Amino acid sequence: MRRTLLTLIVATLASTALAQGPRQRFRREAFETDRPMVHDPVMAKEGDTYYLFSTGMGIQQMTSKDRKTWTVLPQPVMTVIPGWTTDSVAGFGSHVWAPDVIRWRGRWWLAYSCSTFGRNGSAIGLLSARSLGANMWKDEGCLVCSREHRDNWNAIDPNLVIDAATDTPWLVWGSFWDGIQLARLDSTMHLAQGERPRTIARRHRPGDPSAAENPTSRFAGRNAIEAPFIYRHGDFYYLFVSWDYCCRGAKSNYRVAVGRSRTIEGPYLDREGRDMQQGGGTLVLEGDKREWEAAGHCAVYDFGDGDTFICHGYSATQNGAAFLIQRPVSWSADGWPSLSAD
Repeated sequence: MRRTLLTLIVATLASTALAQGPRQRFRREAFETDRPMVHDPVMAKEGDTYYLFSTGMGIQQMTSKDRKTWTVLPQPVMTVIPGWTTDSVAGFGSHVWAPDVIRWRGRWWLAYSCSTFGRNGSAIGLLSARSLGANMWKDEGCLVCSREHRDNWNAIDPNLVIDAATDTPWLVWGSFWDGIQLARLDSTMHLAQGERPRTIARRHRPGDPSAAENPTSRFAGRNAIEAPFIYRHGDFYYLFVSWDYCCRGAKSNYRVAVGRSRTIEGPYLDREGRDMQQGGGTLVLEGDKREWEAAGHCAVYDFGDGDTFICHGYSATQNGAAFLIQRPVSWSADGWPSLSAD
């Protein structure tokens, strides 16, 4: 009887691992760096330790005590890729894009993107854990999925944000197609019943004849906006977005723009009063062509020492390699952000 029970347990574990998908290979040792190479970085702090997550095989992760020297961990967040991701997204393997992380109701939630370049057959997945230092994150399944020829939006670049007045979670996401999307979540951090994505920001107003051709994908179109991040400061929610083109090394022309609203749902207006839904946005950061060719995919945090802006930048001196940028945020008297030097 014991032998039969043991056989059943082993068989069940084997079939579960198979259903979850491929197991990741990773480096054997951690290493330290004071100039981390990253793409699409996000941060969080737990205790005295900062955690940095970014695009990579199974989601790259690093830790730091001072945000200056970073330890690149050998093990990715996702040592096993959930089977539903490869079932849902044709061509997706284990290179996981653009994570976001937030703490809500005593638990850490980490959203991530599954896609292939230039296509909108994509999905946003969700993990959860009690601690950022956890060796295993729980698979919470799919948050939202887009389909080619069905949806005029792309389910990548998630950002989780909490309405401070109601303690309600929201998901903002999007890349190209009809722009940045927003939807309300429920208490399980999944789309609330009856919710449908709504567009809150575009690179160009619909039908704008000045929109340039897309040099990276004939499928994605000319609406070059992505990587939303909503940050609350004072009485406003600020929507940061990335304009134009990433992922081209020294040819990238990524840059960051912002608008604000008194509610998460918008409308988000720029400093001149233009609606981001119709192509508005106030420029916050772009490449200086000396140190950085371009910069984008940002996040903003308050770690207790003032607001901090992070993103990745394409180096002008190292052939367009992508490195972490961190800059203090200053706020004008009328409540608009600007960035200080590194």
